[in-house]
Amino acid sequence: MKIGCPTEIKPQEFRVGITPNAAQEAVGHGHTVLIQAGAGVGAGFEDADYTAAGAQIVGSAKEVFAAADMIVKVKEPQAVERKMLREGQVLFTYLHLAPDPDQTQDLLASGATCIAYETVTDRTGGLPLLAPMSEVAGRLAPQVGAWTLQKANGGRGVLLGGVPGVSPARVVVIGGGVVGTHAARVAAGMGADVTVLDRSLPRMRYLDDAFAGVFKTSYASAGNTIELARSADMIIGAVLVPGAAAPKLLSRAQLSELKPGAALVDVAIDQGGCFETSKATTHQDPIYDVEGIMHYCVANMPGAVARTSTIALGNATMPFMLALADKGWKQACADDPHLLAGLNVHAGKLTYAAVGEALGLDVITPGDALQL
Repeated sequence: MKIGCPTEIKPQEFRVGITPNAAQEAVGHGHTVLIQAGAGVGAGFEDADYTAAGAQIVGSAKEVFAAADMIVKVKEPQAVERKMLREGQVLFTYLHLAPDPDQTQDLLASGATCIAYETVTDRTGGLPLLAPMSEVAGRLAPQVGAWTLQKANGGRGVLLGGVPGVSPARVVVIGGGVVGTHAARVAAGMGADVTVLDRSLPRMRYLDDAFAGVFKTSYASAGNTIELARSADMIIGAVLVPGAAAPKLLSRAQLSELKPGAALVDVAIDQGGCFETSKATTHQDPIYDVEGIMHYCVANMPGAVARTSTIALGNATMPFMLALADKGWKQACADDPHLLAGLNVHAGKLTYAAVGEALGLDVITPGDALQL
């Protein structure tokens, strides 16, 4: 199979879909790997690293899309990239379709087979291709939130860890999954007073057992959420419904109840955001003010640490990429129901129920797609 990897073109996206190590593995399996010139530079990989791994360097994204049987990326294809997809081609990347009707319609029109990293599952019910970036984003959230809290950036002027004689910042993390756990660990490590909200009692028992004394847990009822939010200096939104639009946890009306200059960090922004006032921002212009509350809603947070993120993502995606290339997408998905769960679009049909529900579109099952 010819596997293509174009340069990412989303603003301030420095990651790359295939590492030199992944390219070497694919070449070793007998496949051709096409890398757009300069695709890895933002993550610290030179073209020479790819050629040493056996990959071929091509000059443009157009050449990559035209020649490749499978496109491997990081971020969802932008409008200009979607126009280059063709019928029968496989796209393997993050998609986040639920809040993005334009992308969804373009992918349906392309006739391509689109497999989303964020909905591939594993035996334990986890999301193995989302988890590495959730870990990165979770660990970044307190850092960017601490920056947002600085007075020069519009924040409350509160130091996360405080100093002797001055109380630390209060941080509320909504969601105790991968993002929330990593965010809480780092925020607590920076000296903050941290509470994690979740609705799963077993999850809270686990967090209490594993992190007793490091941070607190509390039940995420609507009343409890706003009560804790009122006293918070920073609120990190870390709630995920796989493949679906994120639930709205704080309304615009509730912003008036928060501390002036409080920071909202919305790690769920790729799925539409979990605060009513959230809108996607970029690393170049990351924060904005709504009613005196500072919002940090960068849609590709892990891109800020591109090398770490690229290597972590490449480690996770490589086995699936090789299965798709070795067997073809149909056989690979037929053999692995967890990979099949990643199928979102095939041959003009939507195959992921949560996306159909979010966008009001008809859906077929992934199993039915295998028969097309």
